[in-house]
Amino acid sequence: MNEAVTIRTERVDDIPLLLAQMQRMGIARLLDAHFPTHGNRQGLSLGGVTTIWLTHILSQADYRMNRVQPWAERRLETLRGCSDAALQVRDLGDDRLADVLGHLSDDEHWRAFEQELMGQLVRVYDLRAECVRLDSTTASSYGAVSEDGLLQLGYSKDHRPDLPQLKIMLATLDPLGLPLVTEVLSGERADDPLYLPSIAQVRTCLDTIGLLYVGDCKMAALDTRARIQAAGDYYLCPLTAVQVPAAVLAQQLGARRSSGEPISKVERTGADGQTLCIAQGYEDSETITTQIDGAACTWVERRLLVQSLAAAQAAERALQTRLKQAQLALAELTVRRQGKPVLSDRAAVEQAIAETIAHFRVEGLLAVTVSDQLSEQPVRAYRDRPATVRTAHQFTISSQVEADAKASAIEQLGWRVYATNQAADGLSLPQAVEAYRDEYLVERNFGRLKGHPLSLSPMYVERDDHATGLVRLLSLALRVLTLLEFVVRRHLAQEGAGLAGLYAGNPKRTTTHPTTERLLEAFQEITLTLVIEPHQTRRHVTALSPLQQRVLALLEFTPTIYTQLCGDSSEPP
Repeated sequence: MNEAVTIRTERVDDIPLLLAQMQRMGIARLLDAHFPTHGNRQGLSLGGVTTIWLTHILSQADYRMNRVQPWAERRLETLRGCSDAALQVRDLGDDRLADVLGHLSDDEHWRAFEQELMGQLVRVYDLRAECVRLDSTTASSYGAVSEDGLLQLGYSKDHRPDLPQLKIMLATLDPLGLPLVTEVLSGERADDPLYLPSIAQVRTCLDTIGLLYVGDCKMAALDTRARIQAAGDYYLCPLTAVQVPAAVLAQQLGARRSSGEPISKVERTGADGQTLCIAQGYEDSETITTQIDGAACTWVERRLLVQSLAAAQAAERALQTRLKQAQLALAELTVRRQGKPVLSDRAAVEQAIAETIAHFRVEGLLAVTVSDQLSEQPVRAYRDRPATVRTAHQFTISSQVEADAKASAIEQLGWRVYATNQAADGLSLPQAVEAYRDEYLVERNFGRLKGHPLSLSPMYVERDDHATGLVRLLSLALRVLTLLEFVVRRHLAQEGAGLAGLYAGNPKRTTTHPTTERLLEAFQEITLTLVIEPHQTRRHVTALSPLQQRVLALLEFTPTIYTQLCGDSSEPP
């Protein structure tokens, strides 16, 4: 008698790897410990639902709630084998996922959870807490603006001022860019007041003083610098043009050059072994005195005058272009063309010249000459008007570049003033330059958060609590991405080796800095095959390739996170 046999396949891909990583991080356990749920809740726990949703987000680059349940239904045996054997598809319905966002939006429970999570990760991964970077971004939404709501109109960093937005403040730990603190605020908020609350939370998470906080010029507010100093920490940030006007900076640079003070070079060794100067600068100090809560606070602040050579070269090219464009525009002012207003008097010509020079930002760099040629044109008599002679002005504009002024302007290009309260033996000028240049680590996190693979912006949720919960959920996904990448790179550095096979077009190409996105791509096309017979179910998982086994070894995982899906081949269907 022939017995019916059913064969099913499921895409496994990177699911076991992601769930194993989140289990190592303790995400589900800590969520269940810090976010109390209703006593009658049944099915998968809040932490279990969250980790599976995070797996979907990282594996599919899609956070939308209505996509999770169909995805899980096609991979149910895989998810059961890697998480909870009692998992049901209904555990991942829209209502359960919305419940996750509601819980994560609770500020008190989130801060307690985030504090314990970060303390645990710092210990487990043996991370050195020395430098923290802070920055903010905005995430736009198609939701509606409401009074006192989270979504508000404001300055958009997404260049979408027509859309309401929320603001995200992120504090990350060097050198891996691991998010420490995630703050979600209303979209119209200014950046300046957001730094101190985030710094306070970092102190709570790490329980450490003497950290270096690195931020952009919005962190340079005097009160922010003073409070960081008073707490026993350090700061590094560029000062604004309001704090150090261009004229003051030019005067300081002139004094340094005339004094014969040697300039400090910042050099970097390239991949070809050649040493390249990337920046140069001088150092000064200034005594700062201000009031904090009515008490005087005084300290010595180091001022680093730094010129980025790449920025200076780019600015010089831009200046040359503007000068040429300004000269062409000036010469065209008095050229007669159809439909073009004629400049009939000298005052109008002078005004047009001033507007053109201001438009191209070349004030003081051009010597402009205006020549006026008079011509007489007879006008015949007409009716009661007698014959007369009309005097016409024909203006010609020529310009020359002021060589000395141009050379002086070029000398000022690419210079910025950085402020820090850390002593030179702890943060030299070259170290400060390198530290600030690594600010891209925060920007890279924002790129992942708002672009691929987390795709926060634009948001498809409208409720404020759901928006807050979603940002916090994706910040957990960002931590997973960061740690996977960090562990692989650290082990490759310890081995002094590279990883080959990640680039399909060039399988021999090796890299010592693989991204998590490429590492996860290496686990595509792994499938679980189920052969369902009346008395048994047999399972088979695609054999892991050498590259996949190598990546698992670098992550300190064993292939059993995949082979465990085979289970007991004699179990009943």
